[in-house]
This record gives sequence, structure tokens and C-alpha cells, in this order.
Amino acid sequence: MYQKTIWPNKVRLITAPLKETQTANLLVLFKVGSRDENNKVNGGSHFIEHLMFKGTKKRPTALDLSKELDGIGAEFNAFTGKDYTGYYIKSDAKHLSLAIDVLSDMLLNAKFDDKEIKRERGVIIEEINMYEDNPMMYINDLLEQIMYAGHQLGKSIAGTRETVKKMSRSDLISYRNKFYNGSNVVICLSGNFNDSHLKELKDKFKFKKTATKNPFNKIKIKASQPQVAIKFKETEQTQIALGFPAYPYADKRLYALQLLSVVLGGNMSSRLFLQIRERNGLAYFVRSFLSVYEDTGALIIQSGLDKSRVESAIAMIIAELKKMKKGVTAEELKRAKEYLFGRTALDLEDTSHISQWYGQQELMIGKILTPEEKNKKIAAVKNSDIIAVAKDIININKASLAIIGPFKDEKKFKNLLK
Repeated sequence: MYQKTIWPNKVRLITAPLKETQTANLLVLFKVGSRDENNKVNGGSHFIEHLMFKGTKKRPTALDLSKELDGIGAEFNAFTGKDYTGYYIKSDAKHLSLAIDVLSDMLLNAKFDDKEIKRERGVIIEEINMYEDNPMMYINDLLEQIMYAGHQLGKSIAGTRETVKKMSRSDLISYRNKFYNGSNVVICLSGNFNDSHLKELKDKFKFKKTATKNPFNKIKIKASQPQVAIKFKETEQTQIALGFPAYPYADKRLYALQLLSVVLGGNMSSRLFLQIRERNGLAYFVRSFLSVYEDTGALIIQSGLDKSRVESAIAMIIAELKKMKKGVTAEELKRAKEYLFGRTALDLEDTSHISQWYGQQELMIGKILTPEEKNKKIAAVKNSDIIAVAKDIININKASLAIIGPFKDEKKFKNLLK
């Protein structure tokens, strides 16, 4: 079970005890991501995440921070998404007090040193280069560029080389001060801890409280015809991502769509895996998954394909998508449900996943379902629910197709989507 506490500064604390483990995981989530940026600070959320690790007054350098955490064998890192940013330290429970002190110091007292900002520009630009040079990593960025064209969701989390070079220290500090405040924070502590640790959390994480919520730029999906984007690259394998606009975090239809995705391409016994890889040898990997945001989402099929048979493979994928509108068998539905139950059980043996489970729900929905409650909703999904979401979501006229490979002619791929 979990407990939720709201401090006077509006920080929400979620605690999820697990006394049978020897570890504790401290996760701090901020409701700010790349979608909250304007063009001037495109990439700012990600830049700030990097700078939080570059030293404080108490721990002046990145090495000072890392030496303390490496010295206790802790896992520590951070991540930036389009909807939120997170920082975590997972450690032996006997070192939790140090983890609390270090993470609070980083997040409240980061120096944003000019020399570190200059140095980190180069690091981030190399990170951008790495993603763009790796088709398997970059393909979903390319897909979202066309799915969410004209909106910040369609822009890269890391920003562009130009924006990273131009952002000033004052730009970054101003952006941080706008979003890194109490009402925008969820802290989740899971694992083995005691009451003294809870007092330390409240004493250390003294974020300022803000009275007003930050404006939210809601997206409206306008796609009414298939869209195709090709990035020409001389590769042996072609990467594709095919996306359909879907549902946001709080939509009740997500449970049925999640089961549809499992049957379609969620594991090694899924329809796409059997048809595309096992029977026809067109791909090393093929999968379907959901990408979910606060106000929208997508059903995405991704694959690395034999470049000489890309068109036939895409045609097969589309054929399998259309079959989903007829529903799934009783056996497929049962297996998909058990697959999700099993994955949840495995994930929640890890304190990192426990923190993410509770913290993300609180941050993005403001309502938390326990694993048992969520499993109950998945168990209640019927074949008719899957047919309904398949008919709603799988609409070729709203499809977006991203391709990275030795191709230039968008027209022939648009014809495949008709």
C-alpha cells in the first residue's frame, strides 16, 4: 500500500513501504518537460537536468557528487520526457539519509556554473548527434515530428544544436524557477525506510510554494489524411514507425488499447512478431506499444525491416492492423491479460518501479490506482471493448509513417496507406 501527504509548500509525498527489501528508492518528479518550452528554450528541460549533477555550494563539482554516491554503491540518474522530468537515487536503506541530503542539495542548490554550462553544451550536442546517427533510437522522434507538427510535442526533448548553443544561464535559471516549485513536485519514496527519514525529507526538500498553475498548451490532433516523413540514410536495414492518434493518461479506454497492443505486437507470441518475423523473415524485431501524454497518445508499430522488402512488410503490418477490428480470440485475450499481470508483478518487486508506478500516476493524473485496482480494470476488458477501440484508433486516414533508410519517394509510401 501507499500513503499520500501534502506538505504546506504543496509538495506531494507518496510513500510505499516494502520492509522485506534492503533498498530504498527516492524519486523526485517535476511536472515539466519539453512540451512546456518556448522556441527560445527548446531543450531547456533536458539541459537543466544535466546541470543538476554539476555541483552545489556544499559539493562544488560533479565529482564531489558522484564520489559520495559511488561510495555507497548507489544507483542515481535522471530523465527528461515531454510531460515530466525525474531524478532518483536508489541505495542500501542504511544510506538513505545520505541519498536524501544529496538529492535535495542537487535540486535546490545547483550552481549553474558558467563553465559547466559551456562544457555541457558540447555534451548535449554530442547526445543529439548520437540519437540522430542511430536510426532505431531516432525513428520515434521523426514520427512525432509529423504526428504533432506545429506543437511542442513534435519537437525533440534535447532541443536543437542551435537552441542548445544559444541558451544563456539566465534563460535556464528563469525556466527552472518557473517550474521547480512545490505545486509542481511529487516525491516518491519506496522500499525500506522509517519515520525519521520522512522528517528528513520534509526538512530538506524546502521548495517554494506557488499560488498559480503554469499554463498548459493542449494539443489538437488535426491529421485527416496519411502523413509520411522520410529521412534518407544509406542503411542495410530500414527503420519504420507507424503511428495512430490515441488516448491520454486518464482515458478509461487505455486498458482495452493496451491489451490490443499486446496481442498485436507486445511480445514474441504476438500477431506481428509471428507474421513479420517468424513466418516471413522480414524483420529482426517488430513491436507495438503505446505512447501516452496528458492530453493525447498514440498506438505505434515500430520495426527494423529488410530494405528490399519494406513495401511488402508495411502492407502486411497494415493487414494485421485491419484484422484487429474483428477482435481477438478468447485465448489471445486471456494470454494478453496474464502477460500484463505478470509484467506488473515482476516490475513491482523493484523499488525503482514502485516509485515510478505511484509517482507518475499522482503527477500526471492526480489519482492513484494500486496494482490490484489496475489489474481489476484490465481483467474487466471484453472483446467488444477491444473491437471498439480498434475501430476508433486504426484509421489509415489518420496514420503517420516515419521511415529512415535509403529512400526518397514519399509518394509510393503514401499510396500504401490508402
